[in-house]
Amino acid sequence: MTKNNLILFGFIILKFILQYILISPQYDLHRDEYLHLDQAGHLAWGYLSVPPVTSWISYIIMLLGNSIFWIRFFPALFGALTLVFVWKTIEILKGNLYALILGATGILFSCLLRINMLYQPNSLDILCWTAFYYIIIQYLGSAKTKWLYLGAIIFAFGFLNKYNILFLLLGLIPAILFSTKRKILARKEVYFALVLGLILILPNLLWQYNNHFPIVHHMKELSKTQLVNVDLTGFLKEQLRFFIGSLLVILSGLYALLFYKPFKEYTLFFGAFIFTFLIFIYFKAKAYYVIGLYPVFIGFGSVYVSEILNQGWKRFIKPVFILLPLLLFIPMYNLAFPNKSPEYMVAHSEKYKKIGMLRWEDGKDHHLPQDFADMLGWKELAQKTDSIYALFPKSENTLVLCDNYGQAGAINYYTKKGIKGVSFNADYLNWFDLNVTYKNLIRIKAYDKNHEELKETSPYFESAFIGGQVTNKYAREYGTTIFVFTKAKININKRLEKEITAEKNYIKND
Repeated sequence: MTKNNLILFGFIILKFILQYILISPQYDLHRDEYLHLDQAGHLAWGYLSVPPVTSWISYIIMLLGNSIFWIRFFPALFGALTLVFVWKTIEILKGNLYALILGATGILFSCLLRINMLYQPNSLDILCWTAFYYIIIQYLGSAKTKWLYLGAIIFAFGFLNKYNILFLLLGLIPAILFSTKRKILARKEVYFALVLGLILILPNLLWQYNNHFPIVHHMKELSKTQLVNVDLTGFLKEQLRFFIGSLLVILSGLYALLFYKPFKEYTLFFGAFIFTFLIFIYFKAKAYYVIGLYPVFIGFGSVYVSEILNQGWKRFIKPVFILLPLLLFIPMYNLAFPNKSPEYMVAHSEKYKKIGMLRWEDGKDHHLPQDFADMLGWKELAQKTDSIYALFPKSENTLVLCDNYGQAGAINYYTKKGIKGVSFNADYLNWFDLNVTYKNLIRIKAYDKNHEELKETSPYFESAFIGGQVTNKYAREYGTTIFVFTKAKININKRLEKEITAEKNYIKND
């Protein structure tokens, strides 16, 4: 193993170690993670919430035992591979060892530590952006057709993971048109590669078509409830924080793409950055959607900075650029990760509020960062639901109906009784088992302080009572109540069919 590869291996090992120690054991999984894990039992070419790749990875995790270790492993792996692609990009650009270490340090001690701590499509999305840009660099340097086809495969895989990668293409095409490389678009191989990519994503497009394009409904809901709270100032501030330790490196990379002669072949990347960034702003995207854009520019910047700092007295400030990401990471270690107790965070809320971490998607400040509040109370809810479910004989089919996908997913993940919780929310809408006749109902209801559910539903059952609540006051699900209804006087299945049809029609016609 060469010296360079040994150092790269060291960065990879450190990456995995950090990802496993940044989350305190007192936190459960995140609400989104439960939904993604449940998709393993319902493999399809598409879902209401995400494209299919996440379900494939979830299936692998299920085969490996569904343990926390493996759930944490895959996002950490995608983060490590992102670092590897930046490293390899620097090698293509003929960067020296200092440039390699500078780029790897910038990637390691960045917002990716936070992104890679959760099992969500975001980690793989960023990896696919970085890998695709790496392939473009390879093609510009060699003009070998194989890179076009590899690029099509990477793009298609990224598309089947998260539609966000479409923004990459929307920004790259005008950048090529306005550059000296526009002649690339006249090559037939480019269009063969586009056809290959289209064939690979076609099953998902057909799924969207056959299901009346739920992505459109999803984006409308997102726009109404979350994107409406995105403001330009906050969006731009977030961009500065993502790779704050490498901000000078990124800016240097953008400058070098215009004025550094060895990067003449890659000038279109400057245009790609500008166009993609402006498109994100136009669509009022969430700040973190942009993260995949930055790693490749850390690669460009690292090579340029290493050349500039090789001259005269500037050599003495080389360590500063290496240490800066680490030094800026240290204070963030105490704020940006769920490695402190909820009680500590509430007691020191001003520190979190100052950097905007208490602001949720509703545009308001809360006691804890939203992601952290979404990692509490789930195991408690599942255990209490399990204990109630055990009271019913197996001969009496009991429906566990939840308000949202987090509740259903958490119950299904932690259950020891084989519960299959469902909801009219997200993908669970398609996962009801209507082949059995339900006699009892366990209704998981959020934010029902006056117990309206008990008043409304109890007349349709012989008996009703409250089985428990989520008592963790720091959880986003705090107060979520378990209502229990036994021996139905009505046909539950018919009511379910009616509700499911109504919700699907709403999605279809939205």
